[in-house]
Amino acid sequence: MAAASPARLAIGLITAAAAVALGATPATAAPKPSEAKLRAELKQLDKKVDQLIESYNLKRVELSKAKQAAASAKERLAAAETKLATAEKRVAEIARLRYQNGNLSLPSLMLPTDSASAAVLEQITAEQQAAVQVVADARNEKKQAVTDATALETKIRDEAANVAKQRDDAQDVIKDIRKKLQDLVPFGPGRRSDGSWAPELPSGEDNITPRMRIIRAQIEKNFALPFPVGCFRSGGGGEHPLGRACDFMMSTGGAMPSALNNALGDRVADWALANKDKLGVKYVIWKQRINLGSGWRAMSNRGSITENHFDHVHISMY
Repeated sequence: MAAASPARLAIGLITAAAAVALGATPATAAPKPSEAKLRAELKQLDKKVDQLIESYNLKRVELSKAKQAAASAKERLAAAETKLATAEKRVAEIARLRYQNGNLSLPSLMLPTDSASAAVLEQITAEQQAAVQVVADARNEKKQAVTDATALETKIRDEAANVAKQRDDAQDVIKDIRKKLQDLVPFGPGRRSDGSWAPELPSGEDNITPRMRIIRAQIEKNFALPFPVGCFRSGGGGEHPLGRACDFMMSTGGAMPSALNNALGDRVADWALANKDKLGVKYVIWKQRINLGSGWRAMSNRGSITENHFDHVHISMY
């Protein structure tokens, strides 16, 4: 076999050296999870947290019942001890009378005959013994109730600590997923290099601008809105006729929202302001206040719940 030429040999050595130096081809970076996957994970974790909290509350209810049982046993013990003291007092009185008279006879005011006195003494003695047994039973019941309550309290304390840790772990993951979802919020179109926004014309059957359409879709995706969203309307001034505003209703019929929907309105408003620069939000009006990105300012009274924006979050875009 002919010997390899010096040039070919040199090329082979260089190729081999490069392969050793570079090593194996690096693995392709794992793709970022899709928005749908992140939302599914978030939903599962939210459900897990709710289940943990529900379990914790059920155990607290069990502990409360055990403590009530212990308190009830304590009350029954006190009643039994009172009954015993009364019985002991009666027997002590009979014993004193017997000692004073030197026999089993009792004063005529109680029972006139010796046999009757003996019968009364026997009856009272039996009552005393019964009272003693009641007290003993009550003491045992109280002891068991206290033991059960203490054991349950210890168990619940340990399990509650475990539940709290699991809840904190889940909430950490939820925060991470929410951050990733936040990163998936798209940028509104038409932003200039100096940070200002180019004008947009409304389009489509809904007569709103592209930026308005994007934020409406994002809010509908991120929040379970209880009522339809109102956007374009002709006339009346403001941003609505320009297709640059939407009202996210939190109640209907001009009524004040429920506490739940009021809190939802707070979250929608906060979310819009948090994404103001990314999406092109011009201002937000909610609960007779306006926020242009530098904090809330009170607005004048316009005369109704709707006009004062207590029943809807108004979002205007550039």
